[in-house]
Amino acid sequence: MHRATLAILAAAPALLVAGAAFAQAPAGDPMAGLGIARIWCSNCHVVDTAPVQAGDAVPSFPAIANLPSTTRAGLRAFVVTPHGRMPNFQLTTGQADDVVAYILSLKGR
Repeated sequence: MHRATLAILAAAPALLVAGAAFAQAPAGDPMAGLGIARIWCSNCHVVDTAPVQAGDAVPSFPAIANLPSTTRAGLRAFVVTPHGRMPNFQLTTGQADDVVAYILSLKGR
């Protein structure tokens, strides 16, 4: 075999592992999501873990994070889809990923 072919075959497993790790990397920056949530969401939702009583009609972000049905994909779809009484915020893809990452960071709190 040629040296180039051997080099490619030797590197293939490492590339596959790196690719899988990259694909599983969490999307979004939770700290940026907190900032966005404080600006856009805190008028109705309790967005952090401070012991403040939320209204019955609007769940807190920690409560949302701790629902058994909460998933990254579900939150992402919910955040970018206009619905119910929520204002139609036009978040960028990155902003939506940041808010979702922030909400998921509250799981267990």
